Amino acid sequence: MIRKGMKLYSILFGACPKCHQESMYIEKNPYKLSDIFKMHERCSHCQTKYQMEPSFFYGSMYVSYGVGIAFAVAAFVISNVIFESSLVVAFIAIIFTIIGFVPVIMRLSRNIWINLFMGYDKEKAK
Repeated sequence: MIRKGMKLYSILFGACPKCHQESMYIEKNPYKLSDIFKMHERCSHCQTKYQMEPSFFYGSMYVSYGVGIAFAVAAFVISNVIFESSLVVAFIAIIFTIIGFVPVIMRLSRNIWINLFMGYDKEKAK
C-alpha cells in the first residue's frame, strides 16, 4: 500500500517531498497544458522551497527519457506480446502512447528528480 512517508507517494501524487501534505503543482491535472509547469514556490505546510536553484528542473529531462522508454516498452509488450500484433502496429502503439502520456511523463520526471534530492522528514510533516 502506498502511504505518506514513502518516496513513491510523493512521486506518484506530486506531493511535497519533505512533508507529503500538499501538492507541488498549482493544477493537479497534468492534461491542463497551460498550467503543466506551474508549481507553488514553497510548501504552505513546511515551507520547503521546490526550486532549489534556477533551472533546477532541467535535470528532469534526463529522467523523462528513461520514463518515456519505460512507457514505450510497456506499449510494445502490450501490443506485440499480449495482443500478438505486427511490428508496424506495435510501433504505432508506441507513438500514440508516448504522445498521449507526454504530460504524465513530464510530471513524473519532475517528481522523481526532486525526490532524488529531498527526503521525507517526519518533523516537518507534523
